[in-house]
Amino acid sequence: MQLGDIADIRAGMVITRKKASTSSEVKATYRMFTIKSIDSSDESFELFESNEVLSPHYFTKEGDILFRLNYPYSAVYIDESKAGLLIPSSFAVIDVQVDFILPEYVAWYLNTAPAKKELEKGQAGTRIPSTNKATLSAIPIELMPLGKQRSIVQLYKLHLQEKQLLNKLIEEKEKLFQAQTNKVLQGM
Repeated sequence: MQLGDIADIRAGMVITRKKASTSSEVKATYRMFTIKSIDSSDESFELFESNEVLSPHYFTKEGDILFRLNYPYSAVYIDESKAGLLIPSSFAVIDVQVDFILPEYVAWYLNTAPAKKELEKGQAGTRIPSTNKATLSAIPIELMPLGKQRSIVQLYKLHLQEKQLLNKLIEEKEKLFQAQTNKVLQGM
C-alpha cells in the first residue's frame, strides 16, 4: 500500500503571493508553521501579515501531518498545540483518510530510514534536494495492526520527549559553563 492510497496530500500556500508589503495592506496576522516549529515544544511561532483573509484550507488542523519537502525531510504530527497555523508551500499536508492507519504512525514512518531512502529515489535538485507530491504519494506504507501502531507511536512520543529534555539539559549546562567561566574571569 502506498501513501497516496490512504491519504490526501496537498501543498501549503505560496506565502509570497499573500504577504502584505506595507502595514496599510495588512488585513490579517496569522501564526505560521516554520522549520523551527517541527522540533519546537513552545508556542513561539513566526507571525505572517497577510494582504487578505485566508481560507481555513491553508491552516493546520489536529490530525494532519506536515511533511517538509526540502532536505532534510521530516514529518510532524499536528496535535492541538500546533493546530491553526498557516502552512507555507515548503510543506506538504498529509490527511490520512482511512481508519486502520493512525496519522501518528504515518508521521513516525515518514521519519524512518526506509521512507527517507524511498524519497531519495525521486528527489530533484542538486544543491538543496527536494521532493514532490508524486514521490510522496508513492512511498510504500508498512501495514500493521492498530495495537502495534499504537505501541510504536507511544515509543516515538517518549523518544521525542527524551530528545527535548536532553536539549534543555544541554542549554542549562551551557548556561552553567558560561556562568562559571565569567566567575573565573572576574576573579583574575
